[in-house]
Amino acid sequence: MSADTVLAGLDAIRPGLEAYYRDLHAHPELGHQERRTSARVAERLRAYGYDVQDQVGGTGVVGVLANGDGPGVLFRADMDALPIEERTGLPYASTATSGDGHPIMHACGHDTHVTALLGAARLLSRAREAWKGTHIALFQPAEEPGDGARGMIADGLADRIPRPDVCLAQHVLPYPAGQVLTRPGSALSAADDYRITLYGRSAHGSAPDRGIDPVVMASMLVVRLQTVVSREVGPLTPVVLTVGSIHSGANPNNIPETAEIQLNVRTYREDVRRRVKDAIVRIAHAECAASNAPKPPDIDHFGAFPATINDEDTTRKVAASFSAFFGDRAGALDLQTASEDFSEIPKALGVPFTYWGFGGTDPGLYAKAAAEGTIATDVPGNHNAAFAPVIQPTLDTGVQAAVVSALAYLGDGADR
Repeated sequence: MSADTVLAGLDAIRPGLEAYYRDLHAHPELGHQERRTSARVAERLRAYGYDVQDQVGGTGVVGVLANGDGPGVLFRADMDALPIEERTGLPYASTATSGDGHPIMHACGHDTHVTALLGAARLLSRAREAWKGTHIALFQPAEEPGDGARGMIADGLADRIPRPDVCLAQHVLPYPAGQVLTRPGSALSAADDYRITLYGRSAHGSAPDRGIDPVVMASMLVVRLQTVVSREVGPLTPVVLTVGSIHSGANPNNIPETAEIQLNVRTYREDVRRRVKDAIVRIAHAECAASNAPKPPDIDHFGAFPATINDEDTTRKVAASFSAFFGDRAGALDLQTASEDFSEIPKALGVPFTYWGFGGTDPGLYAKAAAEGTIATDVPGNHNAAFAPVIQPTLDTGVQAAVVSALAYLGDGADR
């Protein structure tokens, strides 16, 4: 089996990968600022024999390893961190800060993704006799802001690399470390961010009749928006609507001129996505009219992620390779309400893709929390200040999944 041949070198590179991971975790960088990370990635890829292009879409890096005639596989890893203060207690915890002094940490596990893909790239480069084709290792910036993939595409990604036959990606999740989980069809939700500005008329707090209160308007709007999910979408259709921010006024005895709310919506189907957007617009206008607002609301749709809908055939092929290699550690991924911009890349290239999850939680901790019904509180998830994948078997699993999935295609080339 070609995977066994390629992965035979994992024991030898494991210490170096673990050291690289600790260093990367301790030196996170925000989206569009991944200069140290991308430089170190490019240096390693060149050392492995990849043809490397850096500064793609700003700080993106792409390495191409051509190894004879055969399929092309593009594997993506995201590189950016989050503006969160780390509270893991790890000896290699981040103390980095952003330009404005805000703490930064790898709270979503992108350091794991980078390390796993570099490990796979090194193993594939060292065992070229076991496969044929082209391996494309793509390290994407700015997944968290949601524009990193589009930036690489706009910078001519399609013309910079051989067109692959398939695109692959993975994400560490708060499941037991060692598990690899796939899902055909809908896997991750689309996400839409809205900023709604409501207009009132200012007045002294002692004379509310002289004003039009945007705080009350905003409060009623927040409550009414909850009915979009509970009353305008079918009960079996998953939708999440969260109002995450309300801002208005500066004094307790003054009715302000404006109020602003920001909300996030997660959906899985385009028709539902449109229906929810239409409802938000309709309700916002209606609440302003009901309050006799001096002007209609401004509604800014300022952020969006696409839904991640895995290609059925590609997912079945990768899942079969995982089952053969991982055995009962390969399973089915639950529908995720998180969002990703990875699918923008295969869409732009016109090729199928699949995206899966692998576990990063200590299996004993997970089992205990599952038995006690406390997974939500006792197992830190992505974007949590305490999120810290156990190094092993998480890294080994990420490397193995990256190799095995690629060889589901490149291994075919070796057999021809």
